[in-house]
Amino acid sequence: MNILVNLTALSKLSASEQIALLFLSLFGLLVLVTAGGVVYSLRDRPEPQSKAAQDNWKQFRRDLNATWWGACLFWAAWISGPVGATVLFGVFSFLALREFITLMHTRRADHRTLILAFFVLLPLQYVLVGTRAFDLFSVLIPVYGFLAIPVVSAFSDDPQRFLERNAKIQWGIMVCVYGLSHAPALLLLDFKGYQGRGAFLLFFLVMVVSVAQIVQEVASRSLRRRPVARHISRSFSLRAWGLGLVGSALTGALLFWITPFGIGQALVMAVIAAGAGTLGGLVMKALKRDAGVVYWGNLSSITGAVGLLDRMAVMCFAAPVFFHSVRWYFKL
Repeated sequence: MNILVNLTALSKLSASEQIALLFLSLFGLLVLVTAGGVVYSLRDRPEPQSKAAQDNWKQFRRDLNATWWGACLFWAAWISGPVGATVLFGVFSFLALREFITLMHTRRADHRTLILAFFVLLPLQYVLVGTRAFDLFSVLIPVYGFLAIPVVSAFSDDPQRFLERNAKIQWGIMVCVYGLSHAPALLLLDFKGYQGRGAFLLFFLVMVVSVAQIVQEVASRSLRRRPVARHISRSFSLRAWGLGLVGSALTGALLFWITPFGIGQALVMAVIAAGAGTLGGLVMKALKRDAGVVYWGNLSSITGAVGLLDRMAVMCFAAPVFFHSVRWYFKL
């Protein structure tokens, strides 16, 4: 009961007081965890570590780096405001799409289609975000873009692997542009009595998805593994996934005070976002398996933004599901 009272009191703080408290707590915790990791890495180890221990340490560093990245992303979105955040995510979408397309098989005939994707659909999508034209923003790529891409490709007069080539480009646009563009759109949702605090929704999304990922990873290494898709991911099991959702639900309930949600609503929204994000991560692993790479930005890939899509993948799935769930439920 005391915890509930304290959290309710926090919800009454001003936006500047809430953001100061969040930054202090978040970056303070990350500094402590990072310092602990540095101390651990400097310990004397008389015996060589096993491959499993080395893999666990590498996974910990990747998760920690991703959490740092998410925290800095929230900070950048906050200080740059809605317009700056929209431009920032537009750049991320461009780099992520470039990384995705680089690993996919394309032909010279696809150049026109790629110009349409990078220099027409992508900027237009973010212009619609910035102008809050959410109705058109929601259908531009899945409807008009979906139809325009094969039409432009057909004018190139190259039928070889036509369906495969266009499907890959459409998929890349959906994930890297359409999915990710919903993150800055959260900053522009207009809740009554919640004006100027849209960045907290983005922070809420990043936190619940990050916690779900970390808990799922820890659980998959601690519990007996029963992978549901062994050839795609040996660490993804229903038990670990469920524990990740529980972790995200608790995190969402504890963070309700920075959102326009009640505790129950925050808990449900956290589960929806985390569930979509972690399942999206599994899908992106399947795409990497198909492309023959371990990471989108590994050393064997010639990309401009090394590893960016690995860090953004879950957000590309979680953001649109979270955005439309919030918008539908609250009739915004």
